[in-house]
Amino acid sequence: MTVFRSKDQAQDLFAELFRILLEDPDFRTRLRQNQLTVQIIHTKPDFILHLDPDGVRIDDIPEKPVISIKMSCDTAHALWAGTLLMPLAVATGKLRVRGSMAKVLEFAPMLRPAFDQYHQLAAAAGVPG
Repeated sequence: MTVFRSKDQAQDLFAELFRILLEDPDFRTRLRQNQLTVQIIHTKPDFILHLDPDGVRIDDIPEKPVISIKMSCDTAHALWAGTLLMPLAVATGKLRVRGSMAKVLEFAPMLRPAFDQYHQLAAAAGVPG
């Protein structure tokens, strides 16, 4: 059984998570300075989230991303909730990353504030913890 009741529920939650990050001027500036664009390909339910300094888009990919990440929505939930560590997800093939590893290493620490807010956002969206 999956964590998400619908595609809309998953899209709304993950898009909101990144919108909150983009509200931080430092996060947005770092994306721009490092020329980071990220595509997260979610499966079960399927959708693509595109992140760049200008915003979050769902299934609207304006350019080839610098970093591409592919995982199921359940894996994304487990990562954000802190019940699955990224190295283990990569090692077991639950998460696949394409692109510059240097850029991935720049991007990963920038996500820390989102981990702190995920539980509250998930609960508000009706996603079981």
